[in-house]
Amino acid sequence: METVNPMPETSVQIVEQLQPREMVELCEATAAAIEAGGGFGWLSPPPRQVLETYWNGVLVVPGRTLFIARLDGVVAGSAQLVRPTRNNESQAAACTLTSHFMAPWARGHGLARMLIRAVEETARADGFGMINLDVRETQEAAIAIYEATGYVHWGTHPLYARLADGRWVPGRFYYKILVGDVPEPAVEPEAAT
Repeated sequence: METVNPMPETSVQIVEQLQPREMVELCEATAAAIEAGGGFGWLSPPPRQVLETYWNGVLVVPGRTLFIARLDGVVAGSAQLVRPTRNNESQAAACTLTSHFMAPWARGHGLARMLIRAVEETARADGFGMINLDVRETQEAAIAIYEATGYVHWGTHPLYARLADGRWVPGRFYYKILVGDVPEPAVEPEAAT
């Protein structure tokens, strides 16, 4: 009798180039996530060539690292680590987790958390002490994962994104300290009297 492995194979990796099959899978996963309402900016899936151009662009932008998640060997989602520009010395200790999504068919296997963990580990290794992210308030599952993994909600923008039906939805902003204790905020010096 053949034994069946009930646990799917999951993995996350950094990619510096996408093979043709990976590009097809990433575009399909992206379109599926957009259709499910988690399109990191898109309201409906753009044409395939637009998605391919977007992903190829991500790979060449300085200071940006693309992570992909796989379920049973198929690309199922991604996240990006964005470093501050070199001229932004005052925010050089903080990076951003962005464009984090999972295709609906791949949810529930821990891949979203694996992507977050991989981005955080890379950020720590690169010397970042803090990571920021923002998300539409309608992304309840993503919000639950971010809060469960230690992200602190610090503010809400009431007109963060406009949906296809014209309604505006709030966006939530988060941070997480990656190294050390929470620093004290800078205090403005008292005005001279």
